[in-house]
Amino acid sequence: MVKVKMMNEELFAKTLKEFNVAGELVRARQEEKQGLLDEFDTECKRFFFGKISERALSSSVKKTNNELHRLEGEIRLNMSKARSAGDRALKIISAQVPVHYRATLSGLVGGAAKKPKKKRHHKKRR
Repeated sequence: MVKVKMMNEELFAKTLKEFNVAGELVRARQEEKQGLLDEFDTECKRFFFGKISERALSSSVKKTNNELHRLEGEIRLNMSKARSAGDRALKIISAQVPVHYRATLSGLVGGAAKKPKKKRHHKKRR
């Protein structure tokens, strides 16, 4: 009896879930980064109007830069996780290429995998 290739649905669902989680984490970190930038902008305005000292602002600069660096690292990490999960999902889907079958009076015909193309040897130019 002929069998059709079946996808590992559990693995595919797990991969899609990883992809979704990584995407949500990227979005969340970007929102967190925007909030941090807005907060620093208000501190700069407070310094401009003389509400806080230059020393307090320099302390805020150091703290903000450290936090920005951490957030950008997390964003990059989650982007790479999403990229790898997407690649895995694509491999799972690509493995489902249909095999050609044909029904005839004598039964089913086909099922042979497509032959790979032969590599051509190119002549060297002089």
